[in-house]
Amino acid sequence: MNGANVDHLVDLLGRWASGRGPLYLLLAARLRALVDDGVLPPGELLPPDRVLARRLAVGRGTVVAAYELLQREGRVMRRQGSGTRVAELDLPATRTGDGVTANPLLLHILHPPDGVTLLTCAAPDEPPPELAEAYEEAAGRLAGMRDLGYQPVGQPDLREAVAAYYRRRGVPTSAAEIIVTNGAQQALTLLTGLLVSPGDRVLTESPTYPGALEVFRHAAAAIRPVTLDPRETLSPGEPPARRSAPVDLVRAVRERPALLYTVPTASNPTGSVMDGPARRRLAALAAEHDLPVIDDEVSAELCFDGDTPAPLTAYTTGEQVVTIASLSKVVWGGLRVGWIRAPAPLAARLARLRAVHDLGGDVVGQLAAAALLHRLDDIRRDRVRVLRARHDHLCAELRAHLPSWSFEPARGGQTIWVRLPRGDADSFAQVALRHGVAVPPGRSFDPLGGLADRMRLHFLFPEAELSAAVRALAAAWHAYDPTERLPSRPTLVV
Repeated sequence: MNGANVDHLVDLLGRWASGRGPLYLLLAARLRALVDDGVLPPGELLPPDRVLARRLAVGRGTVVAAYELLQREGRVMRRQGSGTRVAELDLPATRTGDGVTANPLLLHILHPPDGVTLLTCAAPDEPPPELAEAYEEAAGRLAGMRDLGYQPVGQPDLREAVAAYYRRRGVPTSAAEIIVTNGAQQALTLLTGLLVSPGDRVLTESPTYPGALEVFRHAAAAIRPVTLDPRETLSPGEPPARRSAPVDLVRAVRERPALLYTVPTASNPTGSVMDGPARRRLAALAAEHDLPVIDDEVSAELCFDGDTPAPLTAYTTGEQVVTIASLSKVVWGGLRVGWIRAPAPLAARLARLRAVHDLGGDVVGQLAAAALLHRLDDIRRDRVRVLRARHDHLCAELRAHLPSWSFEPARGGQTIWVRLPRGDADSFAQVALRHGVAVPPGRSFDPLGGLADRMRLHFLFPEAELSAAVRALAAAWHAYDPTERLPSRPTLVV
């Protein structure tokens, strides 16, 4: 990068250091935004550490740490002798109708590639018939309604329906403890905006939901993977280098983190379910150290045994646990209705923050969601029956066509977590894409960019489509040469 280009990058960075927190996190946050928005295109050569540090009047270590963080996230690649470049995309760059480069992290969602089976997006694409019926019921309630429709805390009937839902699960809840959101992703964003400042430490499991990691990264948080259950160990024969190194939660909470994020029920990506004793230990630790915990229950209703475990807040009398959930997995992703269950004072603060963002969500969708919650048992039963059959089919196909791959069957949710016997999932994902299948590599699910030999597969498609996808993966595996690797930036994973 010549001097003029360095000047241009400095201009793009703007007042990058004006926030709070370590300088390397603030610099990484601004560079991340430039990469994700396509302002710094794939292949762009970034300034050498010393050059950029001198222009920004910071120590070289600040730039090195920022570059290394972005490298772990897959946004840049660093090679001795060739410098630091923005990582290539899994798909060719595309442009929107007005000629603006599309956000590369959203390519699979905004611009689905033709002829490619997308195993990157684990969300149902078949709205159940109950959804249309719920909207008809909601539309009927509009006649005679006198309401501005601006409801930052959510539509009252839905808030009461959500509160009743938790009461049925054994958790005393009032409508004052419920904030309705535009899906669980907004719930995460609101909570992070309220609880996390730049430089704060956020604890997560590894692997975990990538959408949460992106929210924490954009808040310039320092994300640290932790082991929630002290009994957890590496799988038999698993080399320690194959995964990141999460620390024990008890040790991590002594460093006063801002919050802990966990997906204990039907985890994305592993499909695991935390048992009762582990939930009790986690809730007790949170109460002892006054540690805010976000319990992500988006897939909690999709346990294959038909029982939905109690949320973490059922195991404590304290107010540390905040629960988020939505209807995106059990009903349909296009129904952008989620919620936060939090102590009433925190809910009131979230309501004020929500009002600043968008004044509230779609009232008709919320009325439909309230109707769906009354039919949730039937919807869940039908959805779990289909998912379990497709899960079993995918597992059988993998054992038949890719016997060297290893995985644990899921206990719920929509995905399984696969380990490759050789190579890494990033380079294999590019070969798979050439065979017509898009798969999310493991580093998308790890705060430190580890788990390179893992990837997530969902089982949402009908059996015939799953069989075709496995055959394509088997062909890609046969053609895969692990010595050929082009570092790339993965797309957004849901």
